[in-house]
Amino acid sequence: MNYIWEAVGRQPPGQQPSGAETIQKLCDRVASSTLLEDRRDAVRAIKSLSKKYRVEVGTMAMDHLLRILQSDRTDTEILGYALDTLYNIVCSDEEEEPEENQQKQEDDLGARFTEEFIGEPDNITLLLTLLEEFDFHVRWRGVKLLTVLLKSQCAPVQSIVLVSPMGVSRLMDLLADSREVIRNDGLLLLQQLTKGNTAIQKIVAFENAFERLLEIITEEGSSDGGIVVEDCLLLLLNLLKNNSSNQNFFKEGSYIQKMKPWFEVGDDNSGWSAQKVTNLHLMLQLVRVMVSPVNSPGATASCQKAMFQCGLLQQLCTILMATGVPADILTETINTVSEVIRGSEVNQDYFASVNAPSNPPRPAIVVLLMSMVNERQPFVLRCAVLYCFQCFLYKNHKGQGEIVATLLPSTIDASSMSAGQLLCGGLFSADSLSNWCAAVALAHALQDNLTQKEQLLRVQLATSLGKPPVSLLQQSTNILSQGSHVQTKVGLLMLLCTWISNCPIAVMHFLHNQDNVPFVSFYLHTHTYTHTLSHTHTHSLTHAHSTVFVWLQEVELLRAQLQSQSAEIAQLQREKHQLLRGSDTTVSVPIICLLNISVLKSSNPVIPGRSLLLSVCQEQVQALLESKELMEKELSSATSSAAIMQTEKSKLQQELQESKKEQDDLLMLLADQDQKILSLKHRLEDLGETVRSSDDSDS
Repeated sequence: MNYIWEAVGRQPPGQQPSGAETIQKLCDRVASSTLLEDRRDAVRAIKSLSKKYRVEVGTMAMDHLLRILQSDRTDTEILGYALDTLYNIVCSDEEEEPEENQQKQEDDLGARFTEEFIGEPDNITLLLTLLEEFDFHVRWRGVKLLTVLLKSQCAPVQSIVLVSPMGVSRLMDLLADSREVIRNDGLLLLQQLTKGNTAIQKIVAFENAFERLLEIITEEGSSDGGIVVEDCLLLLLNLLKNNSSNQNFFKEGSYIQKMKPWFEVGDDNSGWSAQKVTNLHLMLQLVRVMVSPVNSPGATASCQKAMFQCGLLQQLCTILMATGVPADILTETINTVSEVIRGSEVNQDYFASVNAPSNPPRPAIVVLLMSMVNERQPFVLRCAVLYCFQCFLYKNHKGQGEIVATLLPSTIDASSMSAGQLLCGGLFSADSLSNWCAAVALAHALQDNLTQKEQLLRVQLATSLGKPPVSLLQQSTNILSQGSHVQTKVGLLMLLCTWISNCPIAVMHFLHNQDNVPFVSFYLHTHTYTHTLSHTHTHSLTHAHSTVFVWLQEVELLRAQLQSQSAEIAQLQREKHQLLRGSDTTVSVPIICLLNISVLKSSNPVIPGRSLLLSVCQEQVQALLESKELMEKELSSATSSAAIMQTEKSKLQQELQESKKEQDDLLMLLADQDQKILSLKHRLEDLGETVRSSDDSDS
């Protein structure tokens, strides 16, 4: 700072130097001074002006500062000043809250100077080299500078770090720093570095990131920890989400088992801090990433199996049935349990056996359904329960049968609440959202299960006293034809579509009521309801419309064929009665044209004409009957052939699915083998052995 006053003092009396003039003189001093102390004082002065005169410092001093980083590596103090100044140039002032226009200008300046800095890739390489310095001020300020560069220009900086020798490894060393400030800022740096870059994510994972991050989480108190635990979990999510290789590495490293202690909750769950809620929410998301439905089936099934064997699923169910858990954690736990059991027979059977700690004990499924049809519960919670019910029944014919059985007359227990009673109650309640949820849930109990579709036709409902009971199918169509809420209509249409699809008996029951087809036809050709629907409801209703339209086409085709055959039979019967009455004049024109004119002109035309007409008519009737028999045989043959082809198609589809499953399993085994080979190579290298690749062996 003394140099600033000296520079100002040389100005003519009464004239103060401008900021740009002062910065220019300081830059000249940095460039021309041979003494380290003079350069250090000049850089310190530039640093003190860098926030107020950001544009001038960035324009005039950046090149000089970069040369300082290269030439004065032995002086950590001047390195710290230079790094601080560069940070001030490329980063907006976070302590103040500028107005919107000012903030935009600040961001534009940061982007401009960041582009100038990374325009020379060696600058990033130089910064990575400086991170090897153990000096606190150099290392910490280098971490902060690289973090802000990544925030401003993530992809270009990632590309430079990726090709820099040992670039990612140097950054991973930050997690082992004993100084918590550097370690914690290193976590933030790695969060930015791993965003959306699969290659960097893999390198970070193979640099033992999982082990170190889980250690930090445990040291900081797991879910009871602070912001550092949150940063570790965010970094883990970056490494695992949409990265099948890292997910497989995480599973094979037995890190799933290490997550179980995170979810241990006590009896008293009141008074959770906001940080604990955030931490546990991220932990649940981490479990969901490993068993997400978008992952490959083999990988998901393997993780589901590991979660059951280590007791993680059981721990999640404990949270599910615990009291005092915050609503958003309960909702996310339901979603997590849903994906852990989805498509896994063992996990689904376990979930079906879980009971709530009530008196008397009730199955967890019943307790969850009670929340789903309760209009006082939050919307997201009710949707989470519906998703859980769907996942429980996914590829679970046994579970579907158990749910439908609670609706059948022979199994209904009036003394206890069952899943079927809750679904029926929700289906016909006054709350439209309960109607929709119950209808969709019941549809999943029938999905791809012909047996349960037929069983559900046995369900009879007593709608009012003194009136005979009606079937569940008929009551659903009755409500659909009434002026109910659009959510109710959409839910019932989805239920009917699923129920009647590929179930001839259900179609017969649906068509048994003569009012159903005209109503659906009228409903299809009016758009009154569609215009009032949201995007989601419109999509569901469009699906329902398309299915019902196919039904109507089939019904109209059958009706037309029936009318045609009835007309032919009626015509033949009329001709037969006319001939029997002996009325020659009422014979149809085609038959008269076949008569021999010479016979009609004979001396006794009445008897021969009548006999001949009767003979010709009988021949035509016989020909039509033979044609009908032939067509019936051809129809029977075609039906048989179609059934055979359908059977062959089903077998081929099953073989195709089995082949795909075998292929997925083989690919998974190959990936595991490659992983083990790579691990063994790393171990040999650590032991000092020389490992040659397969390419070297071939040569």
